[in-house]
Amino acid sequence: MENKELIRAYYDMWNDQDFTKAETLLDPDVRFRGSLDITANGIEGFKEYAQMLLHAFPNLYHAVEIMVQENNLAAVYVTYTGTHKGPVFDYEPTGRRICYSGASFFQFKNGKITSINVLGDLNSLHKQLS
Repeated sequence: MENKELIRAYYDMWNDQDFTKAETLLDPDVRFRGSLDITANGIEGFKEYAQMLLHAFPNLYHAVEIMVQENNLAAVYVTYTGTHKGPVFDYEPTGRRICYSGASFFQFKNGKITSINVLGDLNSLHKQLS
């Protein structure tokens, strides 16, 4: 799979909430930092982060706005939307719709994603949750 295809499949995995695809897309030792500034290592750590995030926002959607890819690196600008239905940070569920942005930086090796570093607009998210 080409790197851009890996990225599209990665966001499809999130939007479909089908993390059985993680083994196909991610390196077993993937380094991950999510939009909530939480880090995880390995596929199981990534899946735990995903489940925590989806518990807070069960209908979370990742809309890819811009994708730039060169060699083994890529940058993606994403808009996240969802409904706050579970606890996150120190906020109890509000039932509010949220919308915040993030920039994801990917590294690839041997047809897999080896690193994902997401910088989320946490200031905007906190304002919407409080």
